Amino acid sequence: MKIFRGFKHPGLAPHCAVTIGNFDGVHRGHQAMLALLSAEAAQRHIPTCVLTFEPHPRDYFAEKFKKPELAPARVGTLRDKLSQLEFCGVDQVVVLPFNQALASQSPEAFIQQVLLDGLGAQYILVGDDFKFGSQRAGDYAMLDAAGQKLGFDVARMNSYEVHGERVSSTTVRAALAQGNMALAAQMLGHPYTISGHVVHGRKLGRQLAESAPGAMDGFRTLNLRFNHWKPAASGIFAVLVHGLTEAPLRGVANLGVRPSIDPNDVNGGRVLLETHCLDWPPQLGGEGGYGKIIRVELLHKLHDELKYDSLAALTEGIARDCDDARAFFATYTETHRQTTRDRI
Repeated sequence: MKIFRGFKHPGLAPHCAVTIGNFDGVHRGHQAMLALLSAEAAQRHIPTCVLTFEPHPRDYFAEKFKKPELAPARVGTLRDKLSQLEFCGVDQVVVLPFNQALASQSPEAFIQQVLLDGLGAQYILVGDDFKFGSQRAGDYAMLDAAGQKLGFDVARMNSYEVHGERVSSTTVRAALAQGNMALAAQMLGHPYTISGHVVHGRKLGRQLAESAPGAMDGFRTLNLRFNHWKPAASGIFAVLVHGLTEAPLRGVANLGVRPSIDPNDVNGGRVLLETHCLDWPPQLGGEGGYGKIIRVELLHKLHDELKYDSLAALTEGIARDCDDARAFFATYTETHRQTTRDRI
C-alpha cells in the first residue's frame, strides 16, 4: 500500500476509485465499504484509494475554538489506521492535512480540486451520512449531481449493523469508554489493538518489586506512546502482546496518564500504553523489547486507572492486577479452545 501526505505526488495513480472519511478504528462498517470499493475498482481496472484526514476535523475545530470537548476520543492512532487499511487491501491512502484552507473550501472546489484534479477519481463511494466542504454544505445529492455532470460515478453505502445496532466510530468509542471490550471487538471484527515502537520510560517498573524466580526485575513494562491526548479507552487491561516472540505473550497493561507517577516524567505527561508481560522470555534479555514494533490486544478491562499514595501501594496494586489478569487468562484460554473446537 502506498501512503501519501497530500495529493501532489508523482507516485499517485492517475485514476482511482476513492472513498472518503476519518476511518477511526476501521470497524466492520468501514471494512464492508472497503470491500465494495475493491469490487468496483476491479471492474474498472483502477486502484482503490482512501482519502482521510489528520488531524480529525473535529480536533481541528476543538483547537480553533478552544473547546476541547468538541474533540472526539480517538479509537486508533494513525499508524494503526494505516495498518488496518493495508490489511483490507487498499492500494493507496492520501492523508490530507485538515487546516483552515481545507475547512473553508467550498464543496464545489473540493470536488474539482481534490477529487478530480488531485486524485483523478472515476468512482466515489461514501457513507449514508456523508457531508463535505465548508460548513458541511456538500452532501451525497450534490456529489451525485456533480458526477453526472463531470463524468464520474458516485455510490452511497447504507449503515452496517451488528445485532441490530449501527456500527460507527461513535458506537466503538462508546463501547471502549464503558470498558466493554467484547462489544468493541464485535464492532471492529477483531480485539481492540494498539501498536507501535517500544520506547524508553523512567524504568520505574523494574524498581517496584524484587524479581520472581526466573523472571526479570520488578514490573518491567513495554511502553508505547498513544499519539493523541484523548484515547477512547483507558484503564488497566488483560492483554496479549504480539511481535516479540513467535507466540503472543500474556500481560497486564495500563492505558492512560499514570496518575501515580510524576507528570513531569520523561514522557512529558503523554498518554502511554504500559504493558507488563506476566512471563518475560529470558531469551530477550533485559533490554530486548526496546525499538521493536509490537501489537497489543486489549482483551478485558480490569478497572479504571487508580492513584496510589506511595510506591509500595502501587507495587501491591500492580501485583493484584497481575493476579487478576492470570485469572482472566485461565478462563480466556478455555473459552478460546472451546470456540476453536466449535469452529472445527
